[in-house]
Amino acid sequence: MDYKFYYSNNNGQDDYGLKYIDENGYGYKCNKFKVQFPPQEQDVQPGMEYLMVPRPIFDDPSYIGSMKLKDKVAVITGGDSGIGRAVAIAYIKEGCKVVIVYLNEDKDAYETRDYINSLGGTCLLLKGDVKDSCFCEYIANETMNKFGRIDILVNNAGVQFQQKSLLDISDEQFDYTMKTNMYSIFYLTKACLKYMCPGASIINVSSVTTFYGEPELIDYVTSKGAIVGFTRSLSTNLADKNIRVNAVAPGYFWTALQPACWEKEKIPTLGADAPMKRAGETYEIAPLFVYLASKDSSYVTGQVMHINGGLYKG
Repeated sequence: MDYKFYYSNNNGQDDYGLKYIDENGYGYKCNKFKVQFPPQEQDVQPGMEYLMVPRPIFDDPSYIGSMKLKDKVAVITGGDSGIGRAVAIAYIKEGCKVVIVYLNEDKDAYETRDYINSLGGTCLLLKGDVKDSCFCEYIANETMNKFGRIDILVNNAGVQFQQKSLLDISDEQFDYTMKTNMYSIFYLTKACLKYMCPGASIINVSSVTTFYGEPELIDYVTSKGAIVGFTRSLSTNLADKNIRVNAVAPGYFWTALQPACWEKEKIPTLGADAPMKRAGETYEIAPLFVYLASKDSSYVTGQVMHINGGLYKG
């Protein structure tokens, strides 16, 4: 069914706002969940933030950094948009220099760089595919050439593809998902680790879906579960070197990955089944990454941190 949408006014009394009209002109309102976003889709993974309506809120102007990451250098994959962009901006506010790794989303990457420049921050953009181990070596080498150190690694890049059945997942899709979401972490962590000193922090992005088992994201959930195991084992392996390894398991956040994955009818109530009845905005997760990168979490390693509006209590 082809839906059009419009916002109803109702003198400000309509909490649900968005109504749907089918091809016959009949409309209805979603009364179960609050509607947040208009229906939308993108046909390329991992999606483009500049195409989203509304645009995600990636910065909290009231967030004032206290130089918790002063003079440190962070490598952030998928840093051009979404959670990665919000983390990069929070790190900049804390005095960090950032290396933003992205696939091919030039417009998003340039927007992020320009915003960082407006804050007086320092940013290096590196374009390429983290599925390629040689590119991951290049990331580490270029970071060292530019900044001379790597203190923080945020493995955030990822893709997800909605499929109704395991039988619909091709070998090629499974391979692509695993290589993007998990192999890339293995490759880039290996490449950066030889340059990381005691006190360094590795932060891997898993997903809440690993803990409740999203039925239409089987390969994605598999890859994100592997990240949890990798995080726990590596944290133990590196504990005597005082290099901490943790994971973050986000719930539903308003990022380009959502319209690039889900059918458009799911988007208006994205995240509304969580107890907080909404999806998260990316600025709301960024302080957790600051905590995990800073001395504030000096005794925290091997943990999976949940931030999901109450969807899963871990």
